[in-house]
Amino acid sequence: MISPQPLKVVVWSTGTVGRHAIAGIDLNPALELVGVWVSNPEKVGQDAGRLADLGRDLGVVATNDRDALLALAPDCIVHTAMADDRVFECIEDLFGFVEAGVNVVSSGPVLLQWPDQILPPEMLERLRAAGERTGASLHVNGIDPGFANDVLPLSLTSLSQRIDEVRVMEIADYSTYFQPVVMRDIYGFGKPLDHRPMLWEPGILTMAWGSVVRQIAAGLDLVLDEPLTEEVDRRAAEVDTTTVSVDIEAGTMGAVRFQVIGKVDGVPRVVLEHVTRTAVDQVPEWAQPPEGGGCYRVVITGEPFMQCDFVHHGEHGDHNVSGMIVTAQRLVNAVPAVVASPGGLVTALDLPLVTGRGLVAR
Repeated sequence: MISPQPLKVVVWSTGTVGRHAIAGIDLNPALELVGVWVSNPEKVGQDAGRLADLGRDLGVVATNDRDALLALAPDCIVHTAMADDRVFECIEDLFGFVEAGVNVVSSGPVLLQWPDQILPPEMLERLRAAGERTGASLHVNGIDPGFANDVLPLSLTSLSQRIDEVRVMEIADYSTYFQPVVMRDIYGFGKPLDHRPMLWEPGILTMAWGSVVRQIAAGLDLVLDEPLTEEVDRRAAEVDTTTVSVDIEAGTMGAVRFQVIGKVDGVPRVVLEHVTRTAVDQVPEWAQPPEGGGCYRVVITGEPFMQCDFVHHGEHGDHNVSGMIVTAQRLVNAVPAVVASPGGLVTALDLPLVTGRGLVAR
């Protein structure tokens, strides 16, 4: 049942995910947008509806004043600011919100999806103590890491008689994915194959996506061998390739397949796999989506064998745009459940069923 009093929500950033969060909150009768934070000084004073490309004003203007937004006493902050290149600064922001008594749902840093064995115990204790003192909660999720590799695969395992391996995959053409820093600096697309961005250094993939493997394992009551195993296969583009984020010359990095593998007694049991191309025809022998440029896939080997392909695309057809929408909406639609949760870190295993309640078109 939707509360007669909408929850007051602040959106923290208006980039590729945040602008969709604004649109989603505007359409959700259980939520009220009361504030928007921006990092770009040129966006300060602009209406949220314009920043979200809604073509109309919402009566909420953007600011870069953190204290002014906290003074609004929002029920929740929907945090979508870039975290990949400022992990610990972002963690400080999120912990600070909880310490100020404000609930948070965030798209990153993704390691906070399941931070055990990644963050130092004293950092986790700080968050626990803050939640206990203020009652505020923090939930980090989205689509990947997020729904496609926590709720979806764990729900499917409820149909299993025997499970030999759970594999969760993102298979995607990133040519229309607008994130220049991620594409160029973090992944290294368009750079020589002997260039090694930090993402491919040992242990970094585990820091970024190990939370996926460990959370699935926790949901299945598995104790994994440590450390997790990482495998990376980077391939050069065969022809010059243009994307919205970076131009890729032939011979420079154009595609990558990586895995983070959780083993039990040396046997792979939970695997996170990404197949990332910058053109749909690259490396055809790697896994392919059933249609379009991308999908999320869950493969459960056992009795019975199960494969579930989750395909999505926006109204204009692009899977990378809809990827931003589903990331935003997983956070937006989780707000009421997170606000109602006990203080501290809230994982996908802690939440009740989250649905699109109130969103059916009228």
